[in-house]
Amino acid sequence: MMQTGKETKKDLKKALRKEIKALRAAHTDEQIHELSLGVRDQVLTLPEYREAEVIYAYVDCKHEVETSDIIRAAWADGKRVAVPKVLGQDMKFFYITSLENDLEEGYFGIREPFEKHAADETGDEEKALMLMPGVAFDEERHRIGYGGGFYDRYLSKHTRHFTTALAFEFQVFPEVPFEAHDILPQMIVTETRMIRPEGK
Repeated sequence: MMQTGKETKKDLKKALRKEIKALRAAHTDEQIHELSLGVRDQVLTLPEYREAEVIYAYVDCKHEVETSDIIRAAWADGKRVAVPKVLGQDMKFFYITSLENDLEEGYFGIREPFEKHAADETGDEEKALMLMPGVAFDEERHRIGYGGGFYDRYLSKHTRHFTTALAFEFQVFPEVPFEAHDILPQMIVTETRMIRPEGK
């Protein structure tokens, strides 16, 4: 397993972030959209998606896996959708019913919801399906994020969500550097496959 010194891990993560940023930039908008449709199709077949009444989704930017088609499909299937807003060092989720009218530019230029309809993050919605982004992943579901720690902090307090990371195949490596305290997504979905723990 890739467990190297702290500085080496930091350097490796930095290099991977740079590599993935370049790979995303090398794809056209049309290519990213086409790959994202493949991810969407995989997500919509998940039992966890079909059973969820609430979807916690990120709002994509800068050639991440696009979530807008998943969000629209969730609405069409009668599900509620909440998306995150950065508040200080933490994230909070708010319901949206429109991608055009319920979002504004927020943290680092990412579209975020208005603080109108807070999601109930203490009741049954703790069992919501969460779709989360990331920079790089490996076959054991280790995740490298953007370095802000927002999802790790959020998930350390909200443990009942079923967490699914969305990624393109070019973001998945045999191994990525990780820390023992990292919170792994329960599944990774790409345009071609689903990566789950063995036997699940």
